[in-house]
Amino acid sequence: MELITFILCAYGLTQIIVYGKIFQNIRPTEGRLGQLFKCPMCMGFHVGWFLMLLSPFTELFSFEVSVFNFFLLGWLSSGTSYILNMVFGDHGIQISKTETNNEQFMD
Repeated sequence: MELITFILCAYGLTQIIVYGKIFQNIRPTEGRLGQLFKCPMCMGFHVGWFLMLLSPFTELFSFEVSVFNFFLLGWLSSGTSYILNMVFGDHGIQISKTETNNEQFMD
């Protein structure tokens, strides 16, 4: 349960930082920082290690602050933030149909 809480917190914070209107006026738009703030996968990594640093101050999840966890939680946050961002959009679950190679050749 602790891991699910971490993943949901990471996803939520990543969404707010990348897409939230609250950061619209202070979010960088150009250069490397601008690229970072547009990418939920990239920002998700940084959110993951940031949440690890907050871990001793919350009862929601508790992870040892270590270099090993820095990378593991960063990767976990990055991957799950990206996947959840691809699955869920502003209007619910995103479903798109693409043709497979077999369908293309049958036409």
